[in-house]
Amino acid sequence: MPLNSMQDLMIHKLQDIYDAENQALQAYPQIAGAVSSQELKQALQTHQQETQGQVQRLEQIFQQLGAQPGGQTCNGMQGLIQESQKIIQEGGAPEVLDAAIIAAAQAMEHYEIAGYGTARTLAQQAGMTEAAQLLEQTLEEEKQTDALLTRLAEQNVNQKAQQAGQ
Repeated sequence: MPLNSMQDLMIHKLQDIYDAENQALQAYPQIAGAVSSQELKQALQTHQQETQGQVQRLEQIFQQLGAQPGGQTCNGMQGLIQESQKIIQEGGAPEVLDAAIIAAAQAMEHYEIAGYGTARTLAQQAGMTEAAQLLEQTLEEEKQTDALLTRLAEQNVNQKAQQAGQ
């Protein structure tokens, strides 16, 4: 799709995010299944459920725009998921693997944070108040997930990984 207007750019960005979220939804079961920390597993499973709501919000925005949600493959998320799968396949000490999975999951979250921040700003500038609010809601959820992963890493997972590696 050629980018001839800011609305074209916003639709392009939303399609990218939509595909990223759907790829993440497919990857979460494998990622969560590979962790040994029950607290981390619960956080990943909770975010998977949250992501389903995020996809629904995106579909609502596409409906408002009269646009289709498909059409873009998110190569960025595809690469991040492949990295997480590579970490899982390589294996290792479960505690260290948990720390590596947090790092991989946070890379995915940071990608989404960037995408939602951009899309929200584009919606605001286009005067699309409802879409901007929906995108802001999702952006805050992504930031909260990132903060939770940081907290889990700093307060528990990284310490166990450090001890396992000694």
